[in-house]
Amino acid sequence: MINNPKAARIVAVVVIAMLVITLAASLFGCAAAKPSEAGGTDPDSGLTFVAAADLPAEARDTLKLIDQGGPYPYSRDGVVFGNFEKILPKQDRGYYHEYTVKTPGESDRGARRIVTGKPDERYYTDDHYKSFRRIAADGGTDG
Repeated sequence: MINNPKAARIVAVVVIAMLVITLAASLFGCAAAKPSEAGGTDPDSGLTFVAAADLPAEARDTLKLIDQGGPYPYSRDGVVFGNFEKILPKQDRGYYHEYTVKTPGESDRGARRIVTGKPDERYYTDDHYKSFRRIAADGGTDG
């Protein structure tokens, strides 16, 4: 408890000023970085965002093929992804589709994939579905 009335008024003014600044910042959009920025966390999936420019070149090539609607180099590209690992947000079967990301030196499809949902919802895994990162919403084919 503050016994000095002058000190109490100063503390009260400082507290009120801090509240006004906080309120103004929230009203006028002076918030933390947007969650869609690379390195942030996707609020829907809890996964870390990654910029397409930070993905391997082969992943960016696959994103371009997805944007163009193919043709795809592997017969399994575009098949329904079952999300059996339950890492991606729960959706009805048929919502997600998977596409191969070529892995240099691999004679088969390798472990890298891009999984898509809605047009701006894309995920990357380089360890065959053990982990995913959300690709930033711009789709990343510009990078």
